[in-house]
Amino acid sequence: MNNPTKYRYDILDALRGVAALSVLCFHLFEGIAFAAKDPTQHMFHGFLAVDFFFILSGFVMGHAYDNQWKEMSIKDFVLRRIVRLHPMVIMGAVLGLAAFILQGCTRWDGSEVTPSTILIGFILALFLIPSPSSTDLRGNTEMFSLNGPHWSLFFEYIGSWCYALLLHRLSDKKLTFWVISAAILLTANSIWMNEV
Repeated sequence: MNNPTKYRYDILDALRGVAALSVLCFHLFEGIAFAAKDPTQHMFHGFLAVDFFFILSGFVMGHAYDNQWKEMSIKDFVLRRIVRLHPMVIMGAVLGLAAFILQGCTRWDGSEVTPSTILIGFILALFLIPSPSSTDLRGNTEMFSLNGPHWSLFFEYIGSWCYALLLHRLSDKKLTFWVISAAILLTANSIWMNEV
């Protein structure tokens, strides 16, 4: 291999597929349970696969870009990330809008949504700007009311910016320190949240 950034890890592709199916099954069973007014969830921890996607994304980003920073500016990196991520944002906003119109432009409680609110919500979704409560189209207080899962792309962008502005500059020792510190904080938070 002359270019190590082009190497593919087949096992990671397989794990990505398993994680995608886990998330799909989680949401499928969630929808079935909601429609049946039954709180039973048959895929209890499928949402954790999203965490795996974030970890995998960080690894892939470092693997793909770490050796390119001598020739690549932050602007080049940001443009590459926009080209990579934003088509999914636009497609999700358009599909979310289509689904919302097909369901009759009503919130979960049956109240009508004005066309101007729908337009504002759609524009916010296109630019991946979290929805304020005044533009909550579906009535379930999500960050992105036309496409709830947009939150993961939002945080993917934030992770990309953190990597570009700071993380790629850190030495291995400093990066190890931050990873261990984050793991300790996340573990402590998980324990604390479980006790509350």
